[in-house]
Amino acid sequence: MIEIERKFLVNSNVFKEKAFKNTRITQGFLNTHKDRTVRVRIKGDFGFITVKGRSSKDGLSRFEWEKEIRVEEAEALLLLCEPTIIDKIRFEVKVGQHIFEVDEFLGDNQGLLVAEVELKTEKETFDKPNWLGEEVTGDIKYYNSLLSKHPYCTWDS
Repeated sequence: MIEIERKFLVNSNVFKEKAFKNTRITQGFLNTHKDRTVRVRIKGDFGFITVKGRSSKDGLSRFEWEKEIRVEEAEALLLLCEPTIIDKIRFEVKVGQHIFEVDEFLGDNQGLLVAEVELKTEKETFDKPNWLGEEVTGDIKYYNSLLSKHPYCTWDS
């Protein structure tokens, strides 16, 4: 399956008032090779293992395969992951015909707010809420796999 998404920084907490759902996510990476990543995630009461391929040149699309696993399996696999484990709260916000997933990072990535919107095509248009900031689609430093290696707290301001 090909995933198409755009990614943005978030410039205010207004999205929290509009969110219809929020979920705690803990995730780690078994592999962070540039051609493929293997992620283990606990999202609420569910576990997942995900394989993602290399991003397209513009960063808009890439292969993604995901399978639900038992939380106990995910917890065991997290112990095998590369450092550092990502901890975040995901807020889901409906804007027009799309749902934005806004991640409020915790721990070593605290202070970082990133919104993603999944699209059906690379040319699809969508409403941009006023709390969206700079677009960072394709900027690999905002990929969770890189945030696990180079957390936000280590960035120069």
